[in-house]
Amino acid sequence: MNKVKALICIAVPVLLIYIFNIKLGPVPPLLKFLNPFAGFWQNAEPSSISRNNKVILKGTSSPVEVVFDDRMIPHIFAQNDHDVYYAQGYITAMHRLWQMDFQTRFAAGRLSEVVGAKALEIDRYQRRMGMVYGAENSLRGMMKDPRAREMIRAYTDGINAYIHALSKASLPVEYKILDFTPEDWTPVKCALLLKQMSAVLAMGSDEFYMSNILKKFGPKVTSDLFPDYPFKEDPIIPVGTKWDFKPMNVPAVPPAFNQLTAMNVRTKQLEDGIGSNNWAVSGEKTASGYPILANDPHLDLSLPSIWYQIQLHAPGLNAYGVSLPGAPGIVIGFNQNIAWGVTNVAADVLDFYQIKFKDNSHQSYWYDNKWNPTSLRVEHIKIRGAHTETDSVFYTHHGPVVYFQKPEKLSRADNVPIGHALRWIAHDESNELMTFYYLNRGKNYDDYRKALTYFTAPAQNFIFASASNDISITPNGKFPLKWKDQGKFILDGTDPKNDWQGWIPASQNPTVKNPPRHFVSSANQSSTDPSYPYYINWEFGSYERGKRINDKLAKMNKITADSMRVMQSDAYSIFAENLVPALISNTDPGKLNATQKEALNYVRNWNKFYNAKEIAASIFDLWSKRLFFDIWDDEFTVASVPMRYPSRDRTVELILHDPNSKWFDNIHTPKKESLADLVNESFKYTCDSLERKFGPIGKNWAWANVKHTNVPHLAKIPGFGSKVLMTGGAKSTINATSESNGPSWRMVVQLGKNPKGYGVFPGGQSGNPGSPFYDNMIDTWAKGALYDLYYMKSPDDPAAKIISNLKITNK
Repeated sequence: MNKVKALICIAVPVLLIYIFNIKLGPVPPLLKFLNPFAGFWQNAEPSSISRNNKVILKGTSSPVEVVFDDRMIPHIFAQNDHDVYYAQGYITAMHRLWQMDFQTRFAAGRLSEVVGAKALEIDRYQRRMGMVYGAENSLRGMMKDPRAREMIRAYTDGINAYIHALSKASLPVEYKILDFTPEDWTPVKCALLLKQMSAVLAMGSDEFYMSNILKKFGPKVTSDLFPDYPFKEDPIIPVGTKWDFKPMNVPAVPPAFNQLTAMNVRTKQLEDGIGSNNWAVSGEKTASGYPILANDPHLDLSLPSIWYQIQLHAPGLNAYGVSLPGAPGIVIGFNQNIAWGVTNVAADVLDFYQIKFKDNSHQSYWYDNKWNPTSLRVEHIKIRGAHTETDSVFYTHHGPVVYFQKPEKLSRADNVPIGHALRWIAHDESNELMTFYYLNRGKNYDDYRKALTYFTAPAQNFIFASASNDISITPNGKFPLKWKDQGKFILDGTDPKNDWQGWIPASQNPTVKNPPRHFVSSANQSSTDPSYPYYINWEFGSYERGKRINDKLAKMNKITADSMRVMQSDAYSIFAENLVPALISNTDPGKLNATQKEALNYVRNWNKFYNAKEIAASIFDLWSKRLFFDIWDDEFTVASVPMRYPSRDRTVELILHDPNSKWFDNIHTPKKESLADLVNESFKYTCDSLERKFGPIGKNWAWANVKHTNVPHLAKIPGFGSKVLMTGGAKSTINATSESNGPSWRMVVQLGKNPKGYGVFPGGQSGNPGSPFYDNMIDTWAKGALYDLYYMKSPDDPAAKIISNLKITNK
């Protein structure tokens, strides 16, 4: 018995030590995590920062000085291009290593290596969409250019210099929670990061839904409900702009195309896309006599922030702005002479082709009247705690055949048809790095135009302003030369006529310079009016934000940087302006209870601003969404037939100008419903829903409370995200903020002899939750305020508030 007790006394501690040193589901290995010498305690950073620091990095060729301002933003001063990008990689990794690692693992389909089998379908999806394939092709293009090659290699070496200096104690806390360690950075990871941005901005695809709509309703109804140009529009390139080029011949429309067999996927309710804005005003309209440029790209918000603020200084280079952690250069920013920014174009650069295979081996497909061999790419997906999965992906000349069998419970795959090949611009060889290389060093309009020729994807509205008083905007990317509506529906992959037939010349991408109205702007709306001779897409973002921006700029004079800052937080909704009168006129007050009457009164007296404390904004937002659902759901939600709803523009046009439309009738009821019936039902539904969730009508119905804006952690780790932010704005306003999507970076730049920049993002420079610089900018962002951006001329420039410096030498 004593021997048994002794054995138990030995076995139990050993077992506990073993258990506490392994990861159990989401729980980190506790002994490692709580270890006072190497665990999470080591990630707490002091509020005071050491002033003078020095590090020896053998990869540099000359001394580099990095100074950190009072928001921990690095200003890098190097003596050559290699060292400036080497230092950028090192410093970015110092603040954001885990984020860089996690994002590229996600892009590459490698999350299962860290979190286990629960990420397997996401990993398969990423690989089957050709993310790594596209990154490899893009990297090949970068490596062909000696300057891009130097950038990416120096940046990679800088990241690895930091990784190799890490101890277990100094690992970012997420590594300790998830129990893994960083691996060496490689150039393909830089390319993967750019591919992931393409996926975020340009992986949307509606042709699956549209093909089913065409099959169900026919061409007349489809054309009516899904027109090729909106009823209301204020395009990016002003109406009447002359095209100063001779257009190429556009390919003829093939006589036929295949339609798709329906599959069991949920209906997609159309939502507004990425809500980005940019604009520039010439010196004719400013108080200073020099241009002002503003940009606020709207993306899914996260901690750490999507962006990393930085200044890069080397011979011929002095640029300030934001970079993507994991890629060299500055994406949005300014220098001594110019400023630039971007919004998403929503170009149709992703098409699905229906493939005819010879047999179930999928080794041959019919194209151009003959059988052609597919190529096979075998993906090996490592899974933590399980065997490696092997996944075979067949490629045609179009691209990968994404699925032969749909995964269950993976909503991001809903718009992917089975047995179809994906043609996507992000799979092509490209070299976007050179766009930012030249913009960072740009001096004038010609440099801006040269830089844009290198940019492939995701297509962006590049806005520009210079100290020489030029302003311009160009919806820019590598656009396929298509026949009209090519890609609106699924294409027949057997016919070469359905292939992309070349490219719109970069010089013929739509652009405008110094227009008579003295401003340029974009908010994801249509690139041009119908006079542009090429097809870019049939549908863009809703017009309301662009219209509000243009209306305000047209009236403004003596503009200052601060008036531009205020405008970025504008919460007025033209969508509400257009729709509220029709909703009020179709509501029957005699059939409302006390709460509903009070709610109607709020909307009736509303000024159409989505301000944080507005109760009417909450009511209208849910009311309009429910009304749109009531109008379209009965016809467009059909078992086994995945479709989408018509656009907001088409729906508003129907409500305002066709009140007796057949689409207001619910086909599932014996009664013939009218518009008034749907307006009243949706209003009562709205009031009941808000009352159930937020209690009696009152301050708890305030828009900020209902919208619930917050900035979550990138990996959704509890406690690492932000509080709920009491901020206004909505998808239809300039301040297009929703629950966790909004302005990821706000920037205003006043050009002149000495440029002055202002900016903020919703986060902080550090990716460490234990740092005082992790989320220190969020409250400023939520208030709509901006910080001064210290544009330094030298490391000892007195204009900046410097709190620390780092000297980098190679000996």
